[in-house]
Amino acid sequence: MQTETRRLTGWGRTAPSVADVVDVPGPASSEHDSALDPDQWLEAAASAAPSRGIIARGLGRAYGDPAQNGGGTVVQLRPSANPVWIDTEAHTATVDAGVSLDELLRRIVAHGYFVPVTPGTRFVTVGGAIASDIHGKNHHADLSFGQHVTAFELLLASGEIRTVTSASDPDLWWATLGGMGLTGVIVRATVRLLPVETSRCLVRTQRLDRFDSLLAEMEDGDDQYRYSVAWVDLTATGRRFGRSVLQQGDHATLADLDAHDAKALRDPRAFDPGALATVPPMPNVMNRVAVRAFNELWFRKAPRDHVGLETLTGFFHPLDGVRDWNRFYGAAGFLQYQFVGPFDAVDTRRTITERVVADGNASVISVLKRFGAESGGMLSFPKPGWTLTFDLAAGVASLPTLLAELDAMVIAAGGRHYLAKDAHTTPEVIAAGYPRLDEWKAVRRSVDPDGRWASDQARRLALL
Repeated sequence: MQTETRRLTGWGRTAPSVADVVDVPGPASSEHDSALDPDQWLEAAASAAPSRGIIARGLGRAYGDPAQNGGGTVVQLRPSANPVWIDTEAHTATVDAGVSLDELLRRIVAHGYFVPVTPGTRFVTVGGAIASDIHGKNHHADLSFGQHVTAFELLLASGEIRTVTSASDPDLWWATLGGMGLTGVIVRATVRLLPVETSRCLVRTQRLDRFDSLLAEMEDGDDQYRYSVAWVDLTATGRRFGRSVLQQGDHATLADLDAHDAKALRDPRAFDPGALATVPPMPNVMNRVAVRAFNELWFRKAPRDHVGLETLTGFFHPLDGVRDWNRFYGAAGFLQYQFVGPFDAVDTRRTITERVVADGNASVISVLKRFGAESGGMLSFPKPGWTLTFDLAAGVASLPTLLAELDAMVIAAGGRHYLAKDAHTTPEVIAAGYPRLDEWKAVRRSVDPDGRWASDQARRLALL
């Protein structure tokens, strides 16, 4: 094992902390061997500061501090030599937890599969996807990532690697889905795959001039599509308030290619995404003038109403085409604020949106989606309602006041915040949003009585 003292942040580049980072590679193993040597992990844990513990880290794409452990140990999870095993009869893949969705897609799309759920980036690991119980544009239809996991191997604080299913150990299962890595280290998982005919999506794009029109269109039309997402202009005021671009679609069939792009039939499962550019270190360029100009261009270039083909990357992961795009916010970084509120909290949803528009600090990334049912995970974020996501530049004097106001409105409406995005909330806000928190803590203590697994976020939010 190699150990290096490093300064770590989340993707938002706020709240850095210094930890001993241990690189634990997976062994060159056969299909049936463990993807991880527990002795290596226990050695790392034994060398950790007793009061600070240890946490696993994937690709560091959580926006806040759940994969940081200041003064303690962070273990970088690496895949084994044979990290992906596809079962074409069961339509599943058994995957090392350190495998990214990018790597997984590069292996499965050619076989006619897609991941059941993906966030807005391919650069998250399977272990991180389970620990955050990630969601995507299809939550209203397919729920969260954990709903498509059939089993996972979990390294417990005792050194045991336990195979967990919802039937064999339901408490530990539902505590781990969305549990931010604090019940143990996810080693490997078996995930159901989504069969697809092509590497394209057939997408309907609409440009909508008003917020109420957007909400009505999504309420009436989302059930007709597997995927639905809206970009909302959070700089527009007056009659333009809430103007948006709505995209709804599904995976394209071979017949869709024949009708819309016959040339694509030459290689219907082609998938080899790359980056178009890399952002160098720079000062914050997300000022109000620049954001307004970008939003105006983005809105105007969208068609009024059009159905056409998009690549998987173009539809699901457009920002992955720009490496290190978080540098646009400069050295101070940014927060990504995501909350969910009940469907009937109409006034609160509008008031929060109006407050963000009035503050003027929102960036070009602002996304609205509709959620389906809760997954059952004790700390899983999605619940029935609307979820709004937007970026806020850090280091702005008005930011603490704005965040406090928004948090209060979210909780008063019966909503909650996403732990994988959070970098600012308090223990009180999280406790109010997650009614099963005490139940989760009890399960966590039962499998980690000495608090071996710990993170900056866990301490900040009193999850330990």
